[in-house]
Amino acid sequence: MTDIVEAAWHKILATTGEPSGPEGSPLLEPFAELVRVAHAEPLLRQLYPWTGMWELHFSRCTEIRHTWDIPYIGTLGGGRYYVEGPGRSSPRIAETVSAQVAVAMVVDRLPPLCGPAFIGSAEELAAYEKARDRR
Repeated sequence: MTDIVEAAWHKILATTGEPSGPEGSPLLEPFAELVRVAHAEPLLRQLYPWTGMWELHFSRCTEIRHTWDIPYIGTLGGGRYYVEGPGRSSPRIAETVSAQVAVAMVVDRLPPLCGPAFIGSAEELAAYEKARDRR
């Protein structure tokens, strides 16, 4: 795992579960659980994590524009999770009450040769992979 990826995971782990408003959100603890479970999975821990809208995303590169070729996990009310992707227009894969099951669904759908995260953008990763595949 690169220092950049490790630092991104550390930041998410350190800040997840902190109330974002005066009363917090009922999604805080389920999301914090999701982040802990995903971080415990070695195949996901080597990818660059990013979050938004109570979703945990995984990228094969460290810089923006991130890759969108890995499913992501979102948090629903009642301690439920959904797995979607890899892109926003992709259909929902499943819903579950278990962060472990959601993480396993993502691991099962990882692209070949996934990880560790490439230091750079999605465009730079694509150029690197194209050159590598020509060899």
